Amino acid sequence: MVRSDARENRARILAAAREALAADGNTSMNQIGQRAGVGAGTLYRNFPTRESLVLAVYQDEVARIVGTVPDLLAQMPPLEALRHWTMDLVEAMRRKHGLGDALSPSAHQAVSEQSYGPVIAAITKLLDAGKKDASIRPDADPGDFLQLTGALWRAASSPEDRAPHMLALILDGLRTPR
Repeated sequence: MVRSDARENRARILAAAREALAADGNTSMNQIGQRAGVGAGTLYRNFPTRESLVLAVYQDEVARIVGTVPDLLAQMPPLEALRHWTMDLVEAMRRKHGLGDALSPSAHQAVSEQSYGPVIAAITKLLDAGKKDASIRPDADPGDFLQLTGALWRAASSPEDRAPHMLALILDGLRTPR
């Protein structure tokens, strides 16, 4: 069991790292520790290497996004929940892209492999809810949806973000034919 102050320190470090690394992928461990308000010992006890910290930021972000599915489905129809969830995923992937420089190729591959299963499971829940209420076509596949939406985070975000329009086209293709 982890003490509450240790959990709080870890959460502060992750929050500081997420913000700092998204702004500048070259942020040092010392800068992150200072931003989190923890000493070097606390920082390195939680994250012995910079790469372990970046991986933890990724894993934390995936868990947060995947964890929003039940609330979204409780608050809105499945297609709208899928739209909101996917835009959140797009924003996270844009941040992840900025953090990618901080990872070695093997670590980048590991995080992609670790996040694939939970992301596919979340998409499956969203699609299944839409299939159940007949708003989403029965042949909609989570892997296909992830492949299609993979282009959204690469879409130009300025002067106008193209991702919402592109997502609308993808979602139109998922609708049950009338």
